[in-house]
Amino acid sequence: MNRGVSTIAARISDEANGWRLDRALAEAVPTLSRERLKALMSSGQVSDASGALARDPARKAVAGAVYTVSVPEPTAAHNEAQDIALQVVFEDEHLIVIDKQAGLVVHPAAGNLDGTLVNALLHHCAGNLSGIGGVVRPGIVHRIDKDTSGLMVAAKTDRAHEGLARQFHDHSIDRRYKAIVTGRPLPSEGTVDAPLARSPSNRKKIAIVPNGKRAVTHYKTLARLKEAALVECRLETGRTHQVRVHMASIGNPLLGDPVYGRTKPVHRQVLETLHFRRQALHAARLGFIHPATSIAMAFDSEMPSDMQELFDTLCC
Repeated sequence: MNRGVSTIAARISDEANGWRLDRALAEAVPTLSRERLKALMSSGQVSDASGALARDPARKAVAGAVYTVSVPEPTAAHNEAQDIALQVVFEDEHLIVIDKQAGLVVHPAAGNLDGTLVNALLHHCAGNLSGIGGVVRPGIVHRIDKDTSGLMVAAKTDRAHEGLARQFHDHSIDRRYKAIVTGRPLPSEGTVDAPLARSPSNRKKIAIVPNGKRAVTHYKTLARLKEAALVECRLETGRTHQVRVHMASIGNPLLGDPVYGRTKPVHRQVLETLHFRRQALHAARLGFIHPATSIAMAFDSEMPSDMQELFDTLCC
């Protein structure tokens, strides 16, 4: 191992035979995104068993082939530590669990270069975050939408990052959301198994697409409200906008959702009166195996005050 560089051995699975190489490597190394791997390939950081550089992300993968991925230490970026209030639920030397407030962006991106969860974590953890995610997303193992509240875990060490990422990849993380949806789901509980990908007609939206990534949401009605319902959504997979798209697909979009929702007249006045300006979605439970201690951990979060107020107002 070179100083400042970590190496990862990635074996192409039987399932990934014939896939694009960048996709197959992302499946083999869940700690690295497909875009991150493409960047590493183009910079000569990925080689095959013979030592030859693998620079073409579109190259066909072969089952059983082993590649070496060299990941340089993250370099300094514009990310700054910022003193942003965080509600810490649990923290040790390996990881931190926070209850994210609605409105907080998870990591810097175009239009949100600071004031993010990453900036807050850099301040709170004094820079002690896993570097596997690169300079933009230190410590970030998963994310939730800006206007979704609730539980998230971030890695403070590379070991924790790798262990948590593997659990997310294997779908063994217990993630349950509470959502207030339009109408009352029929049946009152069930499963939506529908693949998701970028909408071919609107790249800013996610849609159910036949050749998309498999996405599974198990929902259960917890309470009936005024032409609405409080539901629990347990994620078997964790795709972008999964709960929002899946619930909309069965005719029960989330209240307040500006992208996938349809506000009924009976709800419009309520949302305006309460100044409720986001999708009614909260990450209420997060459970995982601690990657360093192997202890099963589970955390629960009550609905924040704005969602609780919306729930109380809509109670029959």
